[in-house]
Amino acid sequence: MQITASALSLNVDDVAASAAFVEQHFGFRQEMAADGFVSLSRDGVGFNLIYLRTGLPSIQPDRLRGQRAEGLIVAFVVDDVDAEYARVRAAGVPITTPLQTEPWGERFFQVTDPNGVILQLVQWMPAPAEAG
Repeated sequence: MQITASALSLNVDDVAASAAFVEQHFGFRQEMAADGFVSLSRDGVGFNLIYLRTGLPSIQPDRLRGQRAEGLIVAFVVDDVDAEYARVRAAGVPITTPLQTEPWGERFFQVTDPNGVILQLVQWMPAPAEAG
């Protein structure tokens, strides 16, 4: 199998609001759009971020039509999470989970888009040296 592209599709109530949020704050740009649908890309991300309006008849399988993008986190690995944290705070983006570092070296923070989709920016830090 040869995979030529990839995408993440999320069902949301207000497609335009989520699209505008990632365009304004995370540098995505629209590649395609129609009523209830938008596909966005960003150089270096490796996948398109697609928003579908909840309830569209084209959403398959049928049981997912009424579902919303809840319970998942869209994570972006960045080079300098501290700088990104400062940037989004300065832009007035509400922070869902403040900047923190997990014991295994994951330094991250989270924001939530207008439809409740959680976006996490993360940087993998070197593990602290054990005292010996």
